[in-house]
Amino acid sequence: MAEPVRPRPTALTEAELGFAPQRAVRWLAPRVLITTGVQSLLAEIFGSYSDKREVQGGLAVREHDHRDAEWIDFVADLGDGFDATYTVAQLLAAEELAVDGHTLPRGRVLVMGGDEVYPFASTVAYEDRTKGVYRAALPHTDDEPPVLFALPGNHDWYDGLTAFIRVFAQGHPIGGWTTEQTRSYFAIRLPHNWWLLAIDTQFDEYVDAPQLAYFREATKDMAEGDGVILCTPSPEWVRAGSGGDTRGYDTIEFFDREIVRAKGAQIRLMLSGDTHHYARFTERDSTNPRQRITCGIGGAYLAATHKLPDSLRLPPPTSRVRNASPTTDYDLEHRYPDTSTSEKLAAGIPRLPWRNPGFWGLAGIFQTVMTLAVLYGLVQSDIGVKHFFGLVASWAPAVIVGVVLVISALTFARLGHQRRVGLARFFGLLHAAGHIGLSVGWSYLVIWLYTDVFPDGAAQDWGTFAVVALGTPTVIGFIDAEVVAGYLLLSSRAGINLNEVMAGQSIEDYKGFLRLRVDPDGITIYPIRVDRIGGGWTPQAAGPWFRPETPLDPHLIEAPVRVSR
Repeated sequence: MAEPVRPRPTALTEAELGFAPQRAVRWLAPRVLITTGVQSLLAEIFGSYSDKREVQGGLAVREHDHRDAEWIDFVADLGDGFDATYTVAQLLAAEELAVDGHTLPRGRVLVMGGDEVYPFASTVAYEDRTKGVYRAALPHTDDEPPVLFALPGNHDWYDGLTAFIRVFAQGHPIGGWTTEQTRSYFAIRLPHNWWLLAIDTQFDEYVDAPQLAYFREATKDMAEGDGVILCTPSPEWVRAGSGGDTRGYDTIEFFDREIVRAKGAQIRLMLSGDTHHYARFTERDSTNPRQRITCGIGGAYLAATHKLPDSLRLPPPTSRVRNASPTTDYDLEHRYPDTSTSEKLAAGIPRLPWRNPGFWGLAGIFQTVMTLAVLYGLVQSDIGVKHFFGLVASWAPAVIVGVVLVISALTFARLGHQRRVGLARFFGLLHAAGHIGLSVGWSYLVIWLYTDVFPDGAAQDWGTFAVVALGTPTVIGFIDAEVVAGYLLLSSRAGINLNEVMAGQSIEDYKGFLRLRVDPDGITIYPIRVDRIGGGWTPQAAGPWFRPETPLDPHLIEAPVRVSR
């Protein structure tokens, strides 16, 4: 069923569009930090007690037979700011793209590989950041419409998958794309004995029994020698293959053993998003190498590439899966953006207060509280509180705030499950010392202004009040935000908080997706990039609702990659 054709909008407004275009998420803004943290915590706690995948087990197994789909598109991490998401959506929607001498028709199947919305899932967020944007890029098609499938990522899971199921698994079209999946995972039969399997691992935990039963039924016609493209919510091969936690990859290995290798087929290509860059690892010393590709550049902020491991060992020797496949080495063949560009972009973190004004305000509030606590201790000590309990009472507020700060800084340094625990703790303590030192130094400066600069009387009191009430949240808040930026600049060079040094900037350029061609001899992967996203959108009478002020300029990230069975 096609979506009804809407009147074409004449302006980029909610009233005209039917959705509200959003700016890119500012990941260090207080509201985003708090709500995303709470959503993540609740999802972790209650996910095991109310697993939507178990409920899906009662749904019929629908066969997704697309043996006529010669061209497949893959995009991930897409539902962010309008400019970036619409740039990629418009390229995906074009009937064909001319890219570096290749003519690439639009995919008959579009696979969204995870995190279809940011910062957390809701029906309104999907409408504003994903459905509405993709509808604007492809309002309708005159011929047979392409089919859209979606795999949930961690941000889609933050509401327990409720909104995701409503948007993608109930047969509702999204602009010119139709949908047909009934679950959060799916199996698609492709031409020339290829299959695309997408598994939902719910925060990289496990593959549930109903899901395994679904894949056993959906792949009953899979035969020996068939080739498989496996889509996963996150690139667990990078973490596990470089010596990190193996649980996520153990789930993949278990699925491979139970579903794919059990039928004599082989996973030739793994695709994922979640990490917002492009990285391709290829099997070493093989004339027909398997590929592991991360391509999470569909709209979300750019992630760094300059600290990627040079090689992986898969499955890792520490895998707990019985009868695992033979261990193989994989080498990093290509990354986007390249190393020098990634390092240069990471060094732009000093602009953090300007990219996240709310964080500037949060830092100002924190410094005001800390400064008042330190001033209280200094004043109480100065007026003669000398005995032990008096000193404890005087400095208790500052000590409490300081302890909270140290714990927060240590926790922040451990984001991303850092393996170098000792180094992360060192940077965390260094981070906390910077904030405390700023508060103490500013407090002594305030005391000096009060005693030696301001005249006595009301001018002394009001002048000091103005300095503390206005100067602390603005000037010192800005400096405190730059303390965070300086910490991220230093720690990221050691691989600590590497994600946060990029998230704090919300870089919207460097976007792209994969276009795959399935032919009798195998699969050709065309990784497509656009270094600068569009803007200055102008309404047009046909095709996508808007065109960019400067035409989009897509190119290949690297030469086409071949994968054979």
